[in-house]
Amino acid sequence: MIANLPLWLSILVSAAVVLGSALTLAGCFGLVRLPTFYLRIHAPTMGTSLGGGLILLGSALYFSLTQGRVVFHELAIFVFVTVTTPVTLMLLARATLFRDRVEGGSAVPPSFRKPEPLATEAEMQTGIVETKAD
Repeated sequence: MIANLPLWLSILVSAAVVLGSALTLAGCFGLVRLPTFYLRIHAPTMGTSLGGGLILLGSALYFSLTQGRVVFHELAIFVFVTVTTPVTLMLLARATLFRDRVEGGSAVPPSFRKPEPLATEAEMQTGIVETKAD
């Protein structure tokens, strides 16, 4: 079955699988080498999504053309991985950020909210600051 595979398909499938494997491996190295959780979480997510997608593309091309019909298994796996991986990333990042802010962790990224001014312009000119009831 492999001997009857056209050369162009062999090259295309091999390139997709090798490139996908390299991207997945790069994501694994990022998981091991990056210093903080917030940096570490992105490398495997991106490597898994793009690398896995290329591996599945190579697999879908190979089996679709050798079996003479479209193979949907790889498409279903790709959709599942593409949907679940970013959602898992967001949930892990939010849970860790909440925990680190409550505990006062040192690696917490800054908040993007604008800080409320301590006094208005008029209060600063007059020197009288009104206290606000909560």
